Amino acid sequence: MISRLHLIDGTYELFRAHFSQRPAYQVGGSDLKATVGLASSLIALLHEGAEAVTHVAIAFDNPIRSIRNDWYAPYKSDDGVPPELRAQFDLAEEAARALGLVVWSMDRYEADDALATAASRFGDRVEQVRILTPDKDLGQVLRGRRVVLVDRMRQKVIDEEEFFRRKGVRPTSVPDWLALMGDAADGFPGIAGFGEKTAAALLAAFPHLEQIPADPRAWPSGIRGPERLARTLNGEREAALLYRKLATLIDDVPLAEDLEDLAWKGVPVEAFAAWCERVKKVDLSRQPLRWKK
Repeated sequence: MISRLHLIDGTYELFRAHFSQRPAYQVGGSDLKATVGLASSLIALLHEGAEAVTHVAIAFDNPIRSIRNDWYAPYKSDDGVPPELRAQFDLAEEAARALGLVVWSMDRYEADDALATAASRFGDRVEQVRILTPDKDLGQVLRGRRVVLVDRMRQKVIDEEEFFRRKGVRPTSVPDWLALMGDAADGFPGIAGFGEKTAAALLAAFPHLEQIPADPRAWPSGIRGPERLARTLNGEREAALLYRKLATLIDDVPLAEDLEDLAWKGVPVEAFAAWCERVKKVDLSRQPLRWKK
């Protein structure tokens, strides 16, 4: 059995590189800091002995707007993305392909949906799926130690029990949890008065929105202001169900590749050299240690 499958949140990595402390980098007046930073980060991952990458794919939101904007207009979109960063989306995907990675460029669906689909499809065929992102949305796909999140920046591996210890919710309740507390990054507000801990405490007793009693007297005793919260939730249950739909990852999006197609055989020499020349970063072409034969 294949030991590990690495699934990379390319959008997160690209944004992280853009807002990092890396020095500015421009070519012909175009800002390429994020793309070059992404390429450097991927090279480091692919050659990191502890990760031992053999099978890998990376997913990008391109564009950020998705099917969820059809369900809820204020959902996150390309609006507000720095134009110099937005202009690098296609080039970032080219960088990943030049490094020999399978790239899922998502337009109708989101990158997170691709990662959730791959984790669901291949989770029983590998010893461990390692999803490289700290995004709490992907907590819903965790399965014991079989499917885990890897926060490379903080060097943390988060399995199902660690996520529960940190957040107080199980994977199956994560969409309900996000629906109650809201997710500013995704553009939906949640239900007024429900913070992270209050939502988790309520869902610990009633794992899904439909199971939460209308009568606050049935709620756990530790929740503060249950009467007020119950009135608010009872008046906004339809909105809460919509927010849960937005937060629920789609795990059956059409990905063409099978597991064997995700095998990483090394960096293609000519393709990566050409990409490095395009971005005027020839020194990057000397960093890979494993070349495709």
